[in-house]
Amino acid sequence: MRTTTLGTKGPQVGVLGLGCMGMSFAYDMAAPRDDDTAIAVLRQALDLGMTLIDTADVYGPFANEELVGRALAGGHRERAVLATKVGLVVTDPTGGPDNSPLFGNNGRPEHIRTSIDASLRRLGTDHVDLYQLHRVDPQVPVEETFGAMAEAVAAGKARHLGLSEATVDEIRRAQSVHPVASVQSEFSLWTRDVQAEVLPYCQDQGIALLPWSPLGQGILTGRFASFDELPEDDFRRRLPRFQQDVLRDNLAIVAQVRTLAERLGATPAQVALAWLMAQGPQVIPIPGTKTPKYLTDNAGAGDLELSATDLAELDALPTPHGGRF
Repeated sequence: MRTTTLGTKGPQVGVLGLGCMGMSFAYDMAAPRDDDTAIAVLRQALDLGMTLIDTADVYGPFANEELVGRALAGGHRERAVLATKVGLVVTDPTGGPDNSPLFGNNGRPEHIRTSIDASLRRLGTDHVDLYQLHRVDPQVPVEETFGAMAEAVAAGKARHLGLSEATVDEIRRAQSVHPVASVQSEFSLWTRDVQAEVLPYCQDQGIALLPWSPLGQGILTGRFASFDELPEDDFRRRLPRFQQDVLRDNLAIVAQVRTLAERLGATPAQVALAWLMAQGPQVIPIPGTKTPKYLTDNAGAGDLELSATDLAELDALPTPHGGRF
């Protein structure tokens, strides 16, 4: 797979990474977890050159980091650029709609200091390559949070720092404390908000942009034709864009992506990922999957080149009905 740089001074990574959340969290929670297959998928990703491996302490919580740690054991850690996150905590495991977890922010420096050590234990490593603030805590100045994260870099526990779902102002404030290597934001043909401010700022500053949900929560793969096809214990059933009254119209967007994919001899997922990578070399999507077939399919996007006409057609797609959350 082609490679790019994680930020101006970061390590070389594949132009596509792997998001690990869905292996143990959020999607189809009622289905039994197949850790052996998930571990095989993660190692296969490394074989394919998808070297940026992304997890977080809140996924599970904690179970996803443990799974990633098991997958990277036995000499695989050296092949990975390992990223995790801190700053979100589960406040009530069964308190939300449909018995889903409720989350809160915790960007206090003391939480950061203890969390990095706990993450390293679960991941089975002495450092992470990228330590990211999952969300800025509105009760704690981002400078204080990022200062504690910078202590982890100084101690050799992290190599680079990043932010997730941050505004340009928050990125700037974090930069005043320590260089920002990356910013994670939801970004896809389904959600393009970051094109207004965050993406241009990252391009100007040499910051990597890591799109999460680059396949629009899975909708851009074309695998869902109706609300009823979503698994019963799946958080997407609560998202506005997936509700039956608007999903029919929103699926028209997917149909247009599929039409272009058929013309190119590609899959809809490959077209959606290739569009993201065409936004600039610093844009590194991190699609998630727990299935070898879909991992291979995603990796094929690294070789798909879209023409100017293709890109213009995708740029012109309408915005989905309904908010993100």
